[in-house]
Amino acid sequence: MRKLAGVTAVANVLVVATALVVLAVLPSADDEQTGRGKVQAAPRLPQPTLPAPVAATVESARKVKANELGKVPVLMYHRILKKRLASIDRTPAQLKSELEKLATRGFVPITAAEFVAGAIDIPAGTHPVVLTFDDGNPTHFALDAAGLPKKDTAVGIIFEVAAKYPAFRPVATLWVNREPFGLKDEAGQAAAVRWLLEHGFEVANHTYGHPDLRRLTNKQVSEQIVREERLLKKLGVTSSTTFALPFGSQPRKRSLAVKGSWDGTSYQFQGVFLAGAEPSVSPFDERFDRRAIQRIQSNGTAGDCRKWCSTYWLEWFKKHPGELYTADGDPDSLSLPKQRHGDIGSKRPKRVIEY
Repeated sequence: MRKLAGVTAVANVLVVATALVVLAVLPSADDEQTGRGKVQAAPRLPQPTLPAPVAATVESARKVKANELGKVPVLMYHRILKKRLASIDRTPAQLKSELEKLATRGFVPITAAEFVAGAIDIPAGTHPVVLTFDDGNPTHFALDAAGLPKKDTAVGIIFEVAAKYPAFRPVATLWVNREPFGLKDEAGQAAAVRWLLEHGFEVANHTYGHPDLRRLTNKQVSEQIVREERLLKKLGVTSSTTFALPFGSQPRKRSLAVKGSWDGTSYQFQGVFLAGAEPSVSPFDERFDRRAIQRIQSNGTAGDCRKWCSTYWLEWFKKHPGELYTADGDPDSLSLPKQRHGDIGSKRPKRVIEY
């Protein structure tokens, strides 16, 4: 995997360029298709019960081939439409198929905030996956008349898969802009955010107006981020731990994507996420750069996706399971093969288990 580092920048440029062109011409889905409207009060859906953490040992780590310095797929989704209008769209059937593939292969979802914090508390022998949805599109989340997630929305599909595969934890990160989920009134926006937070989802900052930050002045960059932070706080998000760059485009002053201030309000993120195009290294790996965390676009294998999107990478991991982050089941330890000792970063649990 180290040999891929030299081409990462090229792949990201391709992904960013494609997104800039596609998103500039995308029409909005109509109200009937995307389920615009007020979010109603909803009953709380049950969370699956995962096995209790274990106290990992050398023997138990070896048994499950634990490798908590392995790579983690951070999957990037945009609109979920019955009829795709752009290459980065996915259909409900495609999303469900991909999530079921993850579930049957032992992947357990965690949020982006949990990932950057190293709070990866999943069963021994399983693998973390971070499901991320950009732009706060109405196809990501809406409630039906019964107060449950609409069937073909991203959140509805996540819960559908979790019901079929109880070990598949139904959480994701939703990075939103100024009108979360197409809702225009603040009460509806707050109700939507509250529902998601109560069910373990992360709602975080994707800028107020989704501009290409590279094209803005330093002041404009901070203004875009602060305006969205203020909105999120009004809606019940105390502060955004993570930030997704619109189009994956870094501002000219890259540090402003991590922290800054505008009009008396400051912000600081623990993780900044790109727009592609390979798995992230473990947050415990010395190469982990929280200022530029890799993601994988969910897509097939056509064009640039031949080697850079989710279909390719999930098959690659199937052939190279030793490259995956495999948990030891103990959130208070870090288990890895002895040959990976030199790759341990400064951020790590107190107890290291090598076998």
